[in-house]
Amino acid sequence: MNKVLISLSDKKSNDAGPKAKRDIEKFLLEDGFKLWKLNFKLETGMISRFQKLFVKFSVIPRYLRKNKDVDAFFIQYPLYSTYLTESLIEQIRNKTNAKLYFIIHDIESLRLFVNDDSYKKSEIEMFNKTDGLVVHNDKMKTWLLNQGVKVPMESLEIFDYDNPEPLVNNSGYEGSVCFAGNLAKAEFLDKLQINHLLKVFGPNNKNVYPKNIEYGGQYTPEQLPRELKQNFGLVWDGDTTTSCTGVFGEYMKYNNPHKVSLYLSSGLPVIIWKKAALAEFIESNNLGIAIDSLNDVDEILNKLSLEEYRQKKENVMKMAAKLRSGFYIKKAVSKVIN
Repeated sequence: MNKVLISLSDKKSNDAGPKAKRDIEKFLLEDGFKLWKLNFKLETGMISRFQKLFVKFSVIPRYLRKNKDVDAFFIQYPLYSTYLTESLIEQIRNKTNAKLYFIIHDIESLRLFVNDDSYKKSEIEMFNKTDGLVVHNDKMKTWLLNQGVKVPMESLEIFDYDNPEPLVNNSGYEGSVCFAGNLAKAEFLDKLQINHLLKVFGPNNKNVYPKNIEYGGQYTPEQLPRELKQNFGLVWDGDTTTSCTGVFGEYMKYNNPHKVSLYLSSGLPVIIWKKAALAEFIESNNLGIAIDSLNDVDEILNKLSLEEYRQKKENVMKMAAKLRSGFYIKKAVSKVIN
């Protein structure tokens, strides 16, 4: 079967955003896919407009003419251009007999356009023009079903993570924690009173943090794993310690945060919000701890025995091997095709 993965060319090195898409490219190329990269500027303006017109009227038709033997196209969604996504769907449908699938990275109706009903309607209609979707998890699948998606959907379960760095193999336990992300969005850090060491990594750090919170620097997604030497990786969003709040906190009820895969693939068990979609996966596989509030962290870490921690660590080591091999994306793609 001839399969093609359609991706956006994105060269940001210090941004974790494109990392998930790059990893899927690597893992699906190992699985026999061909890669088709589209090149256009994401900014609005005349250059971007001309590039998109060129892609629509020259790049896409030429590729489809030269590759008539393709059986299935997979688009890494979103491509950040509704215009080109619609054009790809239309031309693949009209000029080939190939199946068309989306691998969902973000659902903008759940994120940037939460209260925009017309955007949600058009996004759902677009999904229904495919032959199937690879979605993050069953919570996301249920939401899509409730919004009117009718095509087959396969849950990824968790993002894989290409991570060549040695696994964090600390057998000791002192309850240390790390957090990686855009620190401008991590307003909860200002209010966090914690007795265990919390080391934070990422751009937009503040000069002063509360006691026991240390800044560890900013690294590329490829470099970062070698800096993570703590006992746990924290997954939290918003401006309070009692719950995950705001657009991105709410989004955690449906999405698979990529930092979960960063931590697990590095050998770190995870601390995650109990209402996050991935909390069930973490708890059922004993890969960490799900909590209601960050105010409970000290007590939970104090109560955890060395034996309990080592059991979680052992499970994480096995999970890391799966994530580093692309196990979940290869499985989901195979299932959605069949």
